[in-house]
Amino acid sequence: MRVRAARALRALRRVALLFPLVLTALALILLPRPGPLTPLAQNPTIAAQIHSLKDDQHIQDRSNELQEEVLHEEGDTVSRRHWFMRGGEQRPWKHDPSAQIFPEDAPGDDRIVQQLSYILPNDEEAPIKKILLANGLGAWGVTGGRTEFLRNKCPIDRCHLTADSRDAASADAILFKDHHTPFNVKRSPNQIWILYYLECPYHTASLRSSSFDVFNWTATYRRDSDIVAPYERWVYYDNLIPEKDIERNYAANKTKKVAWFVSNCHARNRRLQYARQLSKFIQVDIYGACGSHHCPRTDPNCLEMLDKEYKFYLAFENSNCRDYITEKFFVNGLQHNVLPIVMGARPSEYAAVAPRNSYIHVEEFAGPEELAAYLHRLDEDQDLYNSYFKWKGTGEFINTYFFCRVCAMIHANERRQRNTHYSDVQAWWRDSTCTRGEWRAMESDTKDNG
Repeated sequence: MRVRAARALRALRRVALLFPLVLTALALILLPRPGPLTPLAQNPTIAAQIHSLKDDQHIQDRSNELQEEVLHEEGDTVSRRHWFMRGGEQRPWKHDPSAQIFPEDAPGDDRIVQQLSYILPNDEEAPIKKILLANGLGAWGVTGGRTEFLRNKCPIDRCHLTADSRDAASADAILFKDHHTPFNVKRSPNQIWILYYLECPYHTASLRSSSFDVFNWTATYRRDSDIVAPYERWVYYDNLIPEKDIERNYAANKTKKVAWFVSNCHARNRRLQYARQLSKFIQVDIYGACGSHHCPRTDPNCLEMLDKEYKFYLAFENSNCRDYITEKFFVNGLQHNVLPIVMGARPSEYAAVAPRNSYIHVEEFAGPEELAAYLHRLDEDQDLYNSYFKWKGTGEFINTYFFCRVCAMIHANERRQRNTHYSDVQAWWRDSTCTRGEWRAMESDTKDNG
């Protein structure tokens, strides 16, 4: 209903712009042709008005003006987008003391947009916050000082990056990547220690027991992290318009069914076994070390095949872990003209981060045979297949500006006088967060044991 209302509003705007043109055209059709000029018509002002109504070029000129107004309106729409979106110029302008930027503010939400929109009061000259990168600047691909914040035009840019261990005692925050390297200095009680993980628990090293309770914040792909650092982040241009009319046939000229690029043949979630079982009921071309098809990773034509030849792509993660959704889905799948079939996080977790109706989750089906039957149905029904691409053009994948958000949250944390820490970050990261089988089986066992 909201989508239809938004579309109707846009249509009314265009009608309002075109209405004067329609009236002018009707006037030309309905007005009688004038005879010899009467004394009234000899009045220069009246004569000019009559002449303008008769002038066809006037209609064309007005039409061009209206088109320019529509284009200008669309340009304004782009510029009104958030500063972190392509062409967006909308900067945050007002401090919101109750902004939902910490996990307790909005449980279940990643709060990324809110963090990118947070600013300090205009009249406040905040101190520069020092952030020590324990693994060095190179591990993050950044330069020291304030460059990262100024270059990216962070809404809050009053932070300074350093990799000098001599700053360990005076730093406002220390960011540890993948593991904890203690510093032999006394820690300030207000100093924030942040633990960052890129990979899932199966592929990260365990912490020493002495490190379990030293961290204040986490920065991972998980949505309950203090600073959520996803592989990609989708944002709609208008939350009321999650789809648009299809302008092309995404099934056109595609003669092959399912493709998969994979090199790890021993994933814990048994994805290879699932794919091989699926291949008994529908064509599945497996490229790489685990299959009979070959296409080097360095060859850009590999992924182009998805656009031109295949209808489906297996965006299977190597682990079934909470919120673990990587470039296999966001890049190989969504950023090509192919329909991704996903395995990894829970169905509800994909729904929380993906464009609406943009993928198929394996756990929506009883097994590979039932999934294959549905894929055959999609292969035969172009309208149904194309319905999975209506999200395209309704938004974009944004740069989440990780360090901008770290800086903003350090300042916000001080203003709120917030003091939190993990009593056991190892348990938070590992306990019941992954499964070697299906999520529904794990959840069923949990209910039975409960």
